[in-house]
Amino acid sequence: MTSLPTSSRSPNLRSPNVRRFPQLRPDNINFVPGSGNVAALGLAVLGLVCIAVVGGAGATDLVFARHALAVYHIGSLAAMTMCLGATFFVMLFYLTNAGWAGTVRRQFENVMSFLPIAFLFAAATPVLDYFVGGGKLFTWMSHINYGDHLLQKKFFYFFGTAYDAKVHLSGPTGTDVFPVLYFARIVLYGVLWTFITRRLLKLSLLQDETADPQLTAKARFMCAWGILVMALTTAFVGFDLLMSLDYRFFSTMWGVYIFAGSAFSSVALMALILSRIRAKGKLEGAVTTEHFHDIGKLLFSFTVFWAYIGFSQYFLIWYSNIPEETAFYVWREQGNWLYVGQFLIFGHFVAPFLILLFRKVKQSPSLLSIIALWAIFIHIVDLFWIIRPMAYVGEAANQDPGIAAGYVDVAGMLGPVLLLGAYLIYRIGKTKLIAVNDPFMHEALAHKNHV
Repeated sequence: MTSLPTSSRSPNLRSPNVRRFPQLRPDNINFVPGSGNVAALGLAVLGLVCIAVVGGAGATDLVFARHALAVYHIGSLAAMTMCLGATFFVMLFYLTNAGWAGTVRRQFENVMSFLPIAFLFAAATPVLDYFVGGGKLFTWMSHINYGDHLLQKKFFYFFGTAYDAKVHLSGPTGTDVFPVLYFARIVLYGVLWTFITRRLLKLSLLQDETADPQLTAKARFMCAWGILVMALTTAFVGFDLLMSLDYRFFSTMWGVYIFAGSAFSSVALMALILSRIRAKGKLEGAVTTEHFHDIGKLLFSFTVFWAYIGFSQYFLIWYSNIPEETAFYVWREQGNWLYVGQFLIFGHFVAPFLILLFRKVKQSPSLLSIIALWAIFIHIVDLFWIIRPMAYVGEAANQDPGIAAGYVDVAGMLGPVLLLGAYLIYRIGKTKLIAVNDPFMHEALAHKNHV
């Protein structure tokens, strides 16, 4: 008897999982080839136009260049943190042998696979600021600030050399020093994240074709050390790409705060992706209300976790009352930034907490997708609150155009996020929607919540 052919577009029909479970039939776990290509192209073009708008605005004058860098940085970090959160969950599913996640893991992997690209978007900001901007946003890059006592204490962390007043002159006569250690870390993050994400994705896709359960064991072994690497690099990338915008500021909880936002936004993105796939008539019987209930519980959990970390950070800084720390919050309590902070408290915690308390909300794909859209929006607002004030500090404090530059703010924040959306639409239409040969597939398909 002739064996059945296989392809990258359809599940291996010789797989025991495909033969046993009708939910894994090809028409239920695959889109028609070419599906979503037009939408993906449209989003990609729109994303590139947004970035071009920001670039054009930044070329107009020196002050506005800092504004353009800041808002682009918000969008690129929004995309990157969602990918970081997805990578964490893929590793967590492997390490805990999470049986229920067998039918949703592939979509986490799709988001994870964009991480190296998203990181390149984010890393472009300090590269452009050093080589083109001369330290407009990352002000520690400019020799003008070398004389600052606090920067001298952190000089080695950035530049890889001890500060020497005779060599590193401050003021207009000084010379910029290349931040060797800083950019070496940037390269290291990119290399490690590319290797980890590509390796995990390769093992998962290979298992689709071979049904070899040992591939899950290999992935789990890799995650045992990989999750430690991801934890450290996530914390340090938060220091390098966010906290160093104000080199005077420091917080011992910053890395955990960035992780909390990453996990929160990635779960929201996953709820949105799965609800849209289900709305297209796919994954019937494979991703059920029970899976959405778990996604909703994760979103609820990280809503609380983000609030806990955010309050703890604020409380410790308020209690210690160290000027270098309190300045971060003092600056964001001036003018309209106070209202943005208050909006974050309500929109990032109070509202989603109260809404997600209800079981029916967590079990409804349509309701959960609405909450997910809000969660992604409020995550971007959180990054906006962190980064955007840094565009106008010091001598530029009174030059903020405010709402007059709103189109640049929107374009900068949307550009990289739209490119992430375009990539996901293209990838979802190209690959299987489920890791069909996950050894715990029988648990995923029979998953039932009891609490």
